[in-house]
Amino acid sequence: MKDRKYIFVVGGVMSGVGKGITTSSIGAILKARGFNVTALKIDPYINVDAGTMNPTEHGEVFVLDDGDETDQDMGNYERFIGITLPRDNYMTTGRVYETVIHKERNLEYNGRCVEVVPHIPLEVISRIEKASEKAKSDITIIEIGGTIGEYQNILFLEAARMMKIKHPDDVIFVMVSYLPIPSKVGEMKTKPTQYAVRTLNGAGIQPDFIIARSETFLDEKRKEKLGMFCNIPERYVISAPDIDSIYEVPINFERDDLSRLILKKLGLKYKKTDLKKWYDLVEKIKHPKNKLKIGIVGKYFGTGDFVLSDAYISVIEAIKHACYQNHAKPEIDWINSETYEKNPEKLQELENYDGVVIPGGFGSRGIEGKILAIEFLRKNKIPFLGLCYGMQLAVIEYARNVLGLKDAHTTEIDRETKNPVIDIMPEQKKNLEDHNYGATMRLGAYPAKLKKGSIAEKSYGTAKISERHRHRWEVNPEYVERLEKAGIIFSGKSPDGKLMEIAELPVSVHPFFLATQFHPELKTNPLEGHPLFNEFIRTGLKLKNTV
Repeated sequence: MKDRKYIFVVGGVMSGVGKGITTSSIGAILKARGFNVTALKIDPYINVDAGTMNPTEHGEVFVLDDGDETDQDMGNYERFIGITLPRDNYMTTGRVYETVIHKERNLEYNGRCVEVVPHIPLEVISRIEKASEKAKSDITIIEIGGTIGEYQNILFLEAARMMKIKHPDDVIFVMVSYLPIPSKVGEMKTKPTQYAVRTLNGAGIQPDFIIARSETFLDEKRKEKLGMFCNIPERYVISAPDIDSIYEVPINFERDDLSRLILKKLGLKYKKTDLKKWYDLVEKIKHPKNKLKIGIVGKYFGTGDFVLSDAYISVIEAIKHACYQNHAKPEIDWINSETYEKNPEKLQELENYDGVVIPGGFGSRGIEGKILAIEFLRKNKIPFLGLCYGMQLAVIEYARNVLGLKDAHTTEIDRETKNPVIDIMPEQKKNLEDHNYGATMRLGAYPAKLKKGSIAEKSYGTAKISERHRHRWEVNPEYVERLEKAGIIFSGKSPDGKLMEIAELPVSVHPFFLATQFHPELKTNPLEGHPLFNEFIRTGLKLKNTV
């Protein structure tokens, strides 16, 4: 741990207060000071990874370059800090226990009794130090999932406490807490945060900073109370009010001098900060020159009476990033594809959009509605961007309605179809037969070659790319020649030419009809956007401004 510093971020009062954005923003402002920063996420689930979790319940599964299926917060870290993270930076309770049990079975504990404490916390510490060492980071930020007081994260807090005892000058703690303003009271209350700090104290940890989340800015009186009763200096209480854009958070933190205070606490000499790109981004967000209406036709939105946009968080952020780069304000609508199956006449509403995205997914629910939407978008020349399953369904739609193969389908849905234009990868068949589902898909970054003169090549500005995947099924090679003769351009292919990575239509036929087998949304960032999303938005703006 020599010369390396560690920041633990924990949550108080309730979940959903923004630990992930806080962790990401702290990383961004420390990087702006010239430090090498990395970030880790600790998920308190027994699941070994996020790949088998229901996206409607847990949110998006974020895939890393190396194929690890992780929590969506890993995407925030990459986007804000501008880094590519490896699987070493993600751990779950299940993953930690799995490793400890594996070591015990291999006699790596030399016959000693293996116990929850200290062996689980020691494994957590080992993983944190390994990730920090591999990243050669000056500062490693570790977000502990869940909320203080839950049983699930006690062992991770114990690991953090042990690290603090061993290296008191190299470890600090940031608590992200919530200060409610009850409507019938009309006053911001600090007591829940005081209790959260006491609960954290009960785990042997004293927070060094409190990120005070609330509807509005904290006044001096509340800062004084939190400082007094939570045993920290008032200036270490950082106000974090609700804001319109998460990309303002780094700038808001710097208004309270957070990066300088953290570096001072860690005993690090700080350099002059450079947040110009972030200020420029916020300027674009606050003063757009255009508005663009984008629809997302999906099926992972419903959770009770609420809409869970977290299932498509990277898609949403990619749309926003591309709009910001084009000085536009995105107006995003969630469209449930099952609606079009029940009421096809409602497809007409798609004419109200400047562009429509059909994202990834699995299973049969809502699929025919997505295919109907793709047909409408193609015939009415509305900009369309399909992602993963969205590309497969675009190929099915084209095969049915242009090639005339009315029963064309994917074998994921119809194993007996006579025209399997989308079929499972041969090496995946055994996985399904053996019910081997976890981490067995085509996962992570793979290279592709782009067709010269295509929309894809124009967008990327290069002939070779690398993008992240998460799927089992592919375009069936037996149908590629027929599809190409019918007008589809497979503008992106694997280096050996066997796997179709991008499908598009010529601009002479459609202004922007493009779909990818990979997930470009996983490699977007707010300061630059992603090439394909940028081109998609540019086309939408161009059409909007010429009508």
